[in-house]
Amino acid sequence: MFLIGLLNLHEKQHFSITFGVKDYFKQLEFESCSYCTFAVTALLQLLDKVNGLSKARVLLLSQDNILEIKYSYGHTVSEIERGKYLLGEGVTGKVVESGKIALVPDIREEPSYLNKITQAEDFSNHKVAYIAVPILKENKPIGVLAVYRSRPDDNTLHDDLLVLQIIATMIQMVLQITYLLEKKTDTLKTENKELRQALLDESLSHDIIGNSPPLKKAIKTALQAAMSDATVMLYGESGTGKEKFARMIHFSSAQKAQPFITVNCAAIPENLLESEFFGHVKGSFTGATSNKIGKFEAANNGTLFLDEIGDMTSELQAKLLRALQEKLIQKVGSNHEVPVNVRVITATHKNIKDSVNQGKFRLDLYYRLAVLPIELPPLRDRSSDVKLLSLFFLNRANQRHRKNITFSQDVFSYFGQYSWPGNIRELENIIERIVILNESNNVGKEQIKNMLEGDVFVTPQVANSRMPLDAHMFGRPYSKVSADERDQIVSSLQASRGNKTQAALSLGMTPRQLHYRILKLKIAT
Repeated sequence: MFLIGLLNLHEKQHFSITFGVKDYFKQLEFESCSYCTFAVTALLQLLDKVNGLSKARVLLLSQDNILEIKYSYGHTVSEIERGKYLLGEGVTGKVVESGKIALVPDIREEPSYLNKITQAEDFSNHKVAYIAVPILKENKPIGVLAVYRSRPDDNTLHDDLLVLQIIATMIQMVLQITYLLEKKTDTLKTENKELRQALLDESLSHDIIGNSPPLKKAIKTALQAAMSDATVMLYGESGTGKEKFARMIHFSSAQKAQPFITVNCAAIPENLLESEFFGHVKGSFTGATSNKIGKFEAANNGTLFLDEIGDMTSELQAKLLRALQEKLIQKVGSNHEVPVNVRVITATHKNIKDSVNQGKFRLDLYYRLAVLPIELPPLRDRSSDVKLLSLFFLNRANQRHRKNITFSQDVFSYFGQYSWPGNIRELENIIERIVILNESNNVGKEQIKNMLEGDVFVTPQVANSRMPLDAHMFGRPYSKVSADERDQIVSSLQASRGNKTQAALSLGMTPRQLHYRILKLKIAT
């Protein structure tokens, strides 16, 4: 047997390829298992067509340490099936065992050549050489690249060895790329499966993604509430999805074909809320240039969602109570009563029970509104939902901004441990910011950590009667707007990155009070 150690594992040399393999290889841009099959087969074909090295094949070690043909060119199915070797078996098995090149100048004269796949008779009466080069990974043999050379001579065999060493290295690179692609693909498949299931749940739960026990409990209660026409009060921190729950209740109810109208009570100046609720007649106040129907009338036979109900004045509370009890409204400036049939859902981030105890909210209105109270869990209590939400927001942001950003696994672990003072809204915003600003396609934990730690957040208070609430949650007493407030308001808006709710909390105001001052002071936002 002519087993020669022309190259040890650490003695590889670099040679230029003169027959265009590099350019050909650059064209192989596949992203799955077909990438490997196509690339390796193409290289084996080049060895045959360009260099005259026939029956090229790549054998790789299986988990049972058996060498099997995985890629080939010019072989029949039966030849491939016969191409199995134990470590140390025949010329091919000894190449993997030793990690050295095997060169058999004439297979007819080599007793260790087993003729398992190809016999000398297959090449007529020509002298045939067999060359087997180890495929190495981290200096350890993982397989063999083997070929035949008809009518060999010393110069030809020397050139063949140089080319085969390079091709073996390229094949190892293809195998490594394929491994990394498959590993990433497996991760993406798992994430996509989770996301598809989340989207299925989303379709059932109206854009509410997650399966954590606290969320499931809230969804179950909301769906039970949808079966009645009782008023519902949604408690929860800012960013927990109160409007989504309100929509779910409406569109799961018998009134789903009727209007769903929303009013953000904190975003409307106090002097305009009554008109917003009940409408007005032309000339009833300065600026009332025409008749206007209110939200109650617009939502007739449907659902009216009143967000941030805790900021309402006592006078308006009384009128709202009458509308709920009598199902009658009276437009501003009119003596005529209009009948309405509206299912009301309210939401607040405040502790309304404390507001009742402090005389800031009517007890009778509270009982009328909170027939079915539902507490929405903050994101920090839904750690098992964070990954699903992250994948959903990442997928949407990638599509919106035509990016292909992916997160490493440590990002999801970090997200699950973060407290998320801004809840789901904060998570969505941070992911969109990452997609917009990130220049590379892969995002790691440190990039996320630096971005989150660079944000300025106030700590929202939990809307739960069992927990103490700071006095600033109820806003400061009404006072005239002063020009001296402008700089402080502008600074707070800049610190909160334009988030008016956060800015209002930091100033000890309600969002409506801040909105009123922004309008009066003509502050650009």
